Amino acid sequence: MTTLQSVPALGTHPASGSLPSRAETREQLSKAAYDLLVIGGGILGISTAWHAAQSGLRVALVDAGDFAGATSSASSKLLHGGLRYLQTGAVKLVAENHFERRAVSREVAPHLANPLTFYLPVYKGGPHGAAVLGAGVFAYSALSAFRDGVGHVISPEKAQRDVPELRTDNLRAVAVYGDGQMNDARMALMTVRAAVDAGAVVLNHAAVTGLRFTRGRVTGADLQDRLDGTEFGIDARLVLNATGPWVDHLRRMEDPKAAPSVRLSKGAHLVLKRTRPWNAALATPIDKYRITFALPWEDMLLLGTTDEEYEGDPADVAVDEKDIAQILDEAAFSIKDQQLSRDLITYSFAGLRVLPGGPGDTSKAKRETVVTEGRGGMLSVAGGKWTTFRHIGRTVMTKLAALPGRPLGSGVEPISHLPRKLPLPGIANPNAVAHRLLIDGAAPGPRMAADTARHLATHYGSLAFDIARLANENPALAERIHPDAPEIWAQVAYARDHEWAETADDVLRRRTTLTIRGLATDEIRAGVESMLGDLG
Repeated sequence: MTTLQSVPALGTHPASGSLPSRAETREQLSKAAYDLLVIGGGILGISTAWHAAQSGLRVALVDAGDFAGATSSASSKLLHGGLRYLQTGAVKLVAENHFERRAVSREVAPHLANPLTFYLPVYKGGPHGAAVLGAGVFAYSALSAFRDGVGHVISPEKAQRDVPELRTDNLRAVAVYGDGQMNDARMALMTVRAAVDAGAVVLNHAAVTGLRFTRGRVTGADLQDRLDGTEFGIDARLVLNATGPWVDHLRRMEDPKAAPSVRLSKGAHLVLKRTRPWNAALATPIDKYRITFALPWEDMLLLGTTDEEYEGDPADVAVDEKDIAQILDEAAFSIKDQQLSRDLITYSFAGLRVLPGGPGDTSKAKRETVVTEGRGGMLSVAGGKWTTFRHIGRTVMTKLAALPGRPLGSGVEPISHLPRKLPLPGIANPNAVAHRLLIDGAAPGPRMAADTARHLATHYGSLAFDIARLANENPALAERIHPDAPEIWAQVAYARDHEWAETADDVLRRRTTLTIRGLATDEIRAGVESMLGDLG
């Protein structure tokens, strides 16, 4: 592993074509007049900014933290149709989800998504029988036009060959279906990049301190740079509140008497080291409505999730002992004890689902997108599913274009005229990219390790070649950040110069996988901070 003493010398000169400085971005934001200011850098706000910029609007996007710094990087990492929604008769919703999942996985971001086979174990005394689940997975695959195979039922013995840690006591059968998964933080960052490529101006770690009003209408926001305290403002014809769990907080800045529009549900997850290889995921029914997942992800095992109403400060959401016990207990329905040892836990995280306001169990609530317009004309949008992030962006744009008085003007390109499946940056066949990295890595420096090549290919696509060039130009950047992880130091320099990384957590938690692997040591954190400071 690179020693701390050598780290400060790495990548001290930003690469050509690197991002403008924060001061330059602040000046640009404060001097220009924008058509649309999006407040909130979760995937909903990012997708809207991307589609708005494609439509020809002058777009600004800001977030008080990092892009995808809250719930958007705390999901179950799934691109899925939503099998459980079939129980409520939401056939159209599942079909729409499947369409979006296939579009993202195959045409928009095949370099960032991968197919995943799911096993649904049917135990004696469980909430569903084999016949019901078999029919369910068949219907589920039918709604995706059988493009991911035909849902069917297999024997416990066959399932255990793919999932050695599967508990087979009282296991009657296993239903099989196909879905997909991703690294949500990487998908979000690539969408930010797409928005910027389309003309949007973005700034993270910039908190809204107040809204600007003109004759009673919201026409911008005052902000403070949370890294150096600089205060500045942004003027816009229309402001979109996409702050997720904080949506009602910002609505009260517009109108102190604004009634709550959403409620929050906490979802916690655990990340564990795997004791053996997994070639499929488990989706185990807990009761009639809930499923617990065990997902092979980033060479680890992801367990979750919980679903309980949350009424505290969104900034304080965290995994507690109750969450850990619940996740492990529910996982034990279908996973052997040796895989569920607490000693294997490397990381835990929790996010907040934003659900429509109203009574009832949060686990039964529909994952709808809530759109409200305040008395000052600010539009607030919250909720929805990660899988449908493109659809949500288009829906919001359609809503904006139809607002009374056409506040965005008449020259906006209708969303229906835009390409339906515009790819994200770096689109490429990840297998081909990994192969090229291995072939090209032979000269002039040492050959790139196979796991590093695969990791770069599946997290950056063709942009991985830019990282490889950094490593070739400076051999120190080709070294692993930690011997037990595939990442190399060139990724830190790249995150700093091209991916808006400002803090160690930006790099370690969202632009790499060091934190979720439990490898973000004090020495590595100090090294990353030193590299980030080299921008000067």
